[in-house]
Amino acid sequence: MLNPMPKTFSYRPPTDPWLDILHEDADIVVFNKPSGLLSVPGKDPALFDSLQSRALERFPGAGTIHRLDKDTSGIIVMARHKGAHGHIGKQFEYRQTTKFYIARVWGHVAEDEGLVDLPLATDWENKPRQEVNHARGRASQTRWEVIGREDGATRLKLIPITGRTHQLRVHMKEIGHPILGDEFYATGEALAAADRLQLHAAELGFRHPSGGEPVVFRSEPPF
Repeated sequence: MLNPMPKTFSYRPPTDPWLDILHEDADIVVFNKPSGLLSVPGKDPALFDSLQSRALERFPGAGTIHRLDKDTSGIIVMARHKGAHGHIGKQFEYRQTTKFYIARVWGHVAEDEGLVDLPLATDWENKPRQEVNHARGRASQTRWEVIGREDGATRLKLIPITGRTHQLRVHMKEIGHPILGDEFYATGEALAAADRLQLHAAELGFRHPSGGEPVVFRSEPPF
C-alpha cells in the first residue's frame, strides 16, 4: 500500500549551482538539471522557480522541448529559437531521439535484462500519481539492464521506449523493485534508503538542428 498523497507541497529547489550547463551554441543549450528543481514553472507563483525560468534569465527566448520530473536529475535540452525547437521537437514526437536513465532500485533484480510492457493512466484519486490500468491506460514500454548489484539494491540502465508520465517509476514499482527514495511509489525501507529519488537522465542523443549531424550528451549520476 502506497503512502497517502501529501495535502501540502513544500518546494525548496536547490540553488547551487544556479544553472549547470553542459553545452551551448547558437541553436541549443543542454542543461544538467538537479533533483528537486521543476522543469517548468507551476501555476502557483510559489512554484515559479524552475529550470525554464532560470534559463530565460541567461538565454532569452530559450524554449522547453521536453521535461523531467521535479525529483529526477539529468539532461534537458532547450531550443534557442523556433526553428531549433521544431526540429528537435519532432524528433521527440516521432521517437527519433536516443536516451537512457540510471536508477538504483530496491532489492536484487534476478535477471540481467528485461522489458516491462504495462499500460499507464492517471490515478485520478491520487493525482499526479499514475497507475497500471489495462482498461484505459496508454501503451507503455521500458527496457532495463542490470549494471551492478549492491547490498540490498540494484543499479539499472532504463531505456524508455514510450514517454509516459512517471513511466519508469511506476514500471519499476510494478516489477517489485521501486526506485530508491521515490516519495510517490516507494514505501518503508525502499523510501528511506535514499534522501532523493535515485533516477538520473544520463544520456540524450538527437540530430542537431544545424546540419542534422547526430549529437550525444552524457551526464554521470550523482549517486
